[in-house]
Amino acid sequence: MRSAAAVKKLFERFEADKPAPKTELNFSNPFTLVVAVALSAQTTDVAVNKATGPLFALADTPQAMLDLGEETLMQMISSIGLYRNKAKNVMEMCRILINRFDGQVPLNRTDLLSLPGVGNKTASVVLNELDIEPAIAVDTHVYRVSHRLGLVNDSATTPDKVEAQLMASIPRKWLTRAHHWLILHGRYTCTARSPKCMACLVEDLCPKRGVG
Repeated sequence: MRSAAAVKKLFERFEADKPAPKTELNFSNPFTLVVAVALSAQTTDVAVNKATGPLFALADTPQAMLDLGEETLMQMISSIGLYRNKAKNVMEMCRILINRFDGQVPLNRTDLLSLPGVGNKTASVVLNELDIEPAIAVDTHVYRVSHRLGLVNDSATTPDKVEAQLMASIPRKWLTRAHHWLILHGRYTCTARSPKCMACLVEDLCPKRGVG
């Protein structure tokens, strides 16, 4: 696991390269954000955006989504993996939002986790993206990059353990952006197969390269 000085160097480099990273999912309000994130499970952001562009043009509120109907929703997101189950969850989420939360997405972790299709990772992404609660949602990219860069140790064998170690080691001023930096680095540079080490902006700090 890296020293505080090494972690500081890494995130200073990420910050200099991309000062204000954001999610690549398209959204216009908290409702479309939580729906987009829920739909993105086991699916690429590109695929989600392709489906939600037309969808959110028609339905960007819980009531509008219910009015659209589950069958139409399934048709519109049929290119997304697990679309049938996701459509059911979105519809049930909309009913709960209207009946329990006056049609508004509750912006706290406990209530978010009560919504169908919203797990800890989805809640973390929503709260972090809206700058409500610093969080690091650990997907496969974050998991891989965190280990490769030595941001976590060998005991971090689950996403929850990786998240806990990252939250403890990354200075607070970078926490809301760290999630995005690590995802983007894993998605485009530190890929699972054939990582682009020669194009890596932190290659000289990477313990896997025998440096840093």
